[in-house]
Amino acid sequence: MRLRCLPLLGLFLLPALAPILAHAADPAAATACAGQLSADGQMFYGKVAGRMTPTTDIREELEGVGRPLVMAGTMSRTTARAAAEAAGECLKQLK
Repeated sequence: MRLRCLPLLGLFLLPALAPILAHAADPAAATACAGQLSADGQMFYGKVAGRMTPTTDIREELEGVGRPLVMAGTMSRTTARAAAEAAGECLKQLK
């Protein structure tokens, strides 16, 4: 590859990488958001936040936490859904 083609390659790669670089994780904002959650929401957040990566499927992780609670009768489906949705909004800031 010739070095004179390198700037041209950059012109094509920059638009592809811009969305990735523009959306960076913000742990401080996620923690502040989690502080405003209900106790159930904080529990969901706490169990999923440690496993977050840029490729984590938040919905799948939250279902993995909530489903056993609902099946065991520890939490109602309505309560689990509301807590998971609220925690999910905070978890998005960790991606």
